[in-house]
Amino acid sequence: MKAFNFLLKDTKGKSNTMVLDKGQGYQTTKDMLEITGDYFNLLKYGWGTSTLYKRDIIKDKNELYHQYDIKTYPGGTLFEIANKQDKIDEYLQEADKLGFNAIEISDGSTYISLEKRQEAITKVKEQGFYLLTEVGKKDLKKDSELKSEDRVKLIQTDLDNKSDLVIVEARESGKNIGIFDEKGNIKEDDFETINKNIPQNKILWEAPQKNQQIDLILKLGADVNLGNINVNDIISLETLRRGLRGDTLGKV
Repeated sequence: MKAFNFLLKDTKGKSNTMVLDKGQGYQTTKDMLEITGDYFNLLKYGWGTSTLYKRDIIKDKNELYHQYDIKTYPGGTLFEIANKQDKIDEYLQEADKLGFNAIEISDGSTYISLEKRQEAITKVKEQGFYLLTEVGKKDLKKDSELKSEDRVKLIQTDLDNKSDLVIVEARESGKNIGIFDEKGNIKEDDFETINKNIPQNKILWEAPQKNQQIDLILKLGADVNLGNINVNDIISLETLRRGLRGDTLGKV
C-alpha cells in the first residue's frame, strides 16, 4: 500500500502519459519503474536511439515496461527513415520481434503524402499495433507555416483512418513549435482551434516543460493526455495531476 493512500484519488487509466526514454540502462529502468510504473502508460524510445542498443537489451526493457501495462514504441524518426527507404514492412516485422507493441507514424522531418500516410496507418493497425500519429514539423520554420486549421484537418483525417491517438508536436524543447511560442507559453488561439474541434481523449499534447503541464492541466483537467515527459519528471507530473503541489492544489 502506498503511503498516505487514504488522501489520494485513483487516476490510473484516466489519462495518457507518454514518457521519453533517451537511453536508460536495464537496471535504471527497473529501479525507475518500481517507483513510477503506475503513473504512465506510453514509453517512447526517443528518435532513432533504439538502433544503437543491442537487440536483447531492447527486448528485456520492453518486457519490463509491459509488466506495468506500459505500451512501448520506437520514435517516429525511425518510421520516417523506413518509409524513405521503402522498408515499412521490414520495420514493422523488426518492431514486433523486439517486443514493441505500439508504432508512431510521423512526417516531422520528411514529407509523406496523405495517401502513403493512410496506407501506413492501415498496415500498422492490421498488424495489431497500438497506433500513434503525430502532427507537426520539427523544423521550426516549416512548423510555423502550418495553420491551426491545417493541423485540425490532418488530426481528423488520422482519426478517421483509425489512429488511436494523435500527438501534437512540441519536440523536447517545447519552444516556438506547435501550440507554444518562443518562450514556451501556450498560443491561445492555436490551442483553442484544436481543442474545440478534436475530442480531448484523442489528443496527446507534447508538453516537456512544467509550466506547460500546469497550464494544460488547469485548462483541460487532471486527465489531459501529455507527452515527452522526462523520466525524472514522472512523479512531479503525477503530483500536479492529483493536486499535490501548490500549482494545482484545490484547482483540479
